[in-house]
Amino acid sequence: MRTDSAPRRWVEFAEIDNVRDLGGLPVAGGGTTRFGVVYRASTPQHLTDADLGLLIGPVGLRTLIDLRNPDEIEREGYGRLGAAAIDKVNLPVRKATRTAATPADLVPDGRHYDLVQLYRELLSGSSESVVSAVRLVADSARHSVVFHCAAGKDRTGLLAAVLLDAVGVPAAEIAADYALTGERLERIRARLDALPSYHGLPPVRTGILAVDPEVMSAFLDGLATEHGGAARWLLANGLTESELRRLREILVEPA
Repeated sequence: MRTDSAPRRWVEFAEIDNVRDLGGLPVAGGGTTRFGVVYRASTPQHLTDADLGLLIGPVGLRTLIDLRNPDEIEREGYGRLGAAAIDKVNLPVRKATRTAATPADLVPDGRHYDLVQLYRELLSGSSESVVSAVRLVADSARHSVVFHCAAGKDRTGLLAAVLLDAVGVPAAEIAADYALTGERLERIRARLDALPSYHGLPPVRTGILAVDPEVMSAFLDGLATEHGGAARWLLANGLTESELRRLREILVEPA
C-alpha cells in the first residue's frame, strides 16, 4: 500500500537515502498534512555539497532533530552538516533500561525480531525526547524540521507515527508511509553496513531490516488501546492542550 502523494513526498539526494516530506497525507475530518514543514530521513552524514545546498535551500532546513544516541553521534558525526548554520538537537530514542549503546546493541542478532515490542519499548523509554520533538515541530520558527536516526525506519518511524496519529492521519496511511522505506532498503543497508556502528546488519527484509506495514498497524492499535492514541499519550506525558492545538494548526492544511 502507498499513498497517492508518495511520489511528490520523496526528496531525492545523492548521498542521503530515505528522505520524504510528511505532507500530503489525509486527515480524519478533512484536509491533509502540510507540505514543507517536517521531513523524515535516514542519517545525513554522507551528504554532498549539492545535498547540503538542497537541504538549506529548497527544503529550508532550520532544525535537525537527531534521534540517535549520543555515542552514535560521537562515532558517526554529521559530515558537512556539522558546520552548517542550523540548530542540531539530539533527542535520543532508546529503551528505558539501556545505557550507552554499543554497535551490537544497534544491530540486534537474528533474522526474527519483534519490532512491535521494540517500538513499544522505545516509546516508553523516550517520552521526554518524543514530547520535546513534537514541541519543536509545533514551533513555526523552527521550520523546516528534519528528524532522523540511522536507517530512518524505526526510531524515525516511531516519531513519524506519533506526529501523524496525533493530528488525525488514519492508521492505514501511517502504516503506508512507514512501508515506503522498503523502497530504499538496499541502499540504506549498503551504506549502514559499511559503518562501524551498524556493521553486521541482517539481509534486507529480515530481522531489524524488515519493513511490514502490519508492524506499524499493530503498534498503533496498541497505542490506541493502551493510551487512547498518540494525542492522549502526548498529553499524559507533558504536552499541553494548547501545544497539541498548535501542532494540528501547523501540520494540517484544511480542506
